[in-house]
Amino acid sequence: MITTRRAALALLPTPALAQSRPIRLVAPYAPGGVTDQLARAWAEILARELGQPVVVENRPGANTIIGTEVVARAAPDGLTLLMASGASMVLNPLLYRRLPYDAERDLVTLGMLVETPLLMVAPPALGVASAREFAELARRRALNSASVGVGNPIHLAAELFRAAAGIELQNVVYPGSAPALAALLSGDVQVMFDVVLTALPFVRDGRLRALAVTTREPLAVLPDVPTVAETFPGYEATTWFGLAAPRGLPAETEARLRGAIAVVQADAGLRGRFGALGLIMLPARDAPAIAATLAGERARWGDIIRARGITLEQ
Repeated sequence: MITTRRAALALLPTPALAQSRPIRLVAPYAPGGVTDQLARAWAEILARELGQPVVVENRPGANTIIGTEVVARAAPDGLTLLMASGASMVLNPLLYRRLPYDAERDLVTLGMLVETPLLMVAPPALGVASAREFAELARRRALNSASVGVGNPIHLAAELFRAAAGIELQNVVYPGSAPALAALLSGDVQVMFDVVLTALPFVRDGRLRALAVTTREPLAVLPDVPTVAETFPGYEATTWFGLAAPRGLPAETEARLRGAIAVVQADAGLRGRFGALGLIMLPARDAPAIAATLAGERARWGDIIRARGITLEQ
């Protein structure tokens, strides 16, 4: 149905962007928090570059599915954008057997703007100071990993570490980052692959020990913390946020949007502001490079998800 409607719309003469109308940036997350801050910062620069208003519309719920479906069903005219993520474009299609949209068929990722590293943290009382020491301990005794849900990046990063290190690691789910970190601090669980923003204060005050970061390179905010890949080559577990649109945009419109997104990515103010929170602004990539990156992510996470039988459907 979506494909048929788009084919009909493609026959209508449309300008590159209907500049008399605002662009709607759908963020499938609740207002407030870092994701909302990102969307609004991007909207401000896009509005300036495109010469028309960009309005953030928060449509949270169902693990980003609600907001993503809104954009997947929108007209491909450049007036509806999605704050896309690894969850909406890669993980959900692997974790759900049925979705109201097809990420590859219905949406096109115009830019991957921000990478979100994770930090492998453990309580000092555990007595380990590195990813290698943690793996060695896990071979001697049963250890648990805290997460905030099945199939989210925090859980999957731990599963990827389990496979890379050749150990067993039990996932223990908590209803949010705060209770998961509380369990880690009390020793109820032994490790967590948390986002840098929430884990960093506990590392800085000594209540948690940073064992490793999950990026390819060390982080500017934690330059002395090694990467997991230094011990287990090839390991990488991050998620990302970017911008997507309904597939089928006119070529002129798509080019104009990609150009504006490249300006967002080059903004030094955003790089400094969000870099201090442990986020990494990504360089602009062309369409083939983005497609190759998404294909690599689907392969990497798909292998782990299938091997462990992880699903979000009964």
